[in-house]
Amino acid sequence: MDSRNNILSLLGLALRGGNLAVGEEPVEAAARARDARLLLLASDAAAGTLRRTVHFAEAGQCLWLRLPFAKEELGRAVGRTSAAIVAVTDIGLAGAVARRLAALDPVQYDEAAARLDLKAKRAAERRAEQLAHEKNVRSGKRRPKKAPPNQPPPPAPPRKGAPGEGRPPRGPAQRSAPRGKDAPARRSRPSGENRPKPRAKPNPYAHSRPVKKGKGSFRKKES
Repeated sequence: MDSRNNILSLLGLALRGGNLAVGEEPVEAAARARDARLLLLASDAAAGTLRRTVHFAEAGQCLWLRLPFAKEELGRAVGRTSAAIVAVTDIGLAGAVARRLAALDPVQYDEAAARLDLKAKRAAERRAEQLAHEKNVRSGKRRPKKAPPNQPPPPAPPRKGAPGEGRPPRGPAQRSAPRGKDAPARRSRPSGENRPKPRAKPNPYAHSRPVKKGKGSFRKKES
């Protein structure tokens, strides 16, 4: 009797913590929202309730178990006169309920307890990874980018200010001859006043006779 009372008291604790849905409509809402972790059905529930429980479990991708308690016993544990179906929404409490049921009947509940323990372990790992990620985001740390395999690292950029780095090599025509004492001085470019003016183009119509205004072109009179 102590083990049975422990299971019922654990369900009452889940209800007080807001981790238990009681009744068909709340259980259906929790299952469709993917919040239900374990559906529990009373031993004397009707066939229609059993059919709907299986449908809720498939929709919410969770487990369901038939309890060794009648509707009145389950109802008293959750503060009702009777309850045919409840849903545990916390993975840790769901695993604890399954383990206590496995202690009562290992053949019927051992497999479900093992599956819920595995789900609880994975949920704890994901929660730890999420907390570590949030801590890194707050501290400004980021994951280092992994270089693709079989690819050489990119060359280092040239240092600033180093002579001859970062410039293309100059050819022999571009290289200036060294200037010494014997090198000829460079000729300075004359200013604008001293530059020679360009020659004017010859006018091809310089020796032509002007055309009289209004008389047309000049014509030579016949003798």
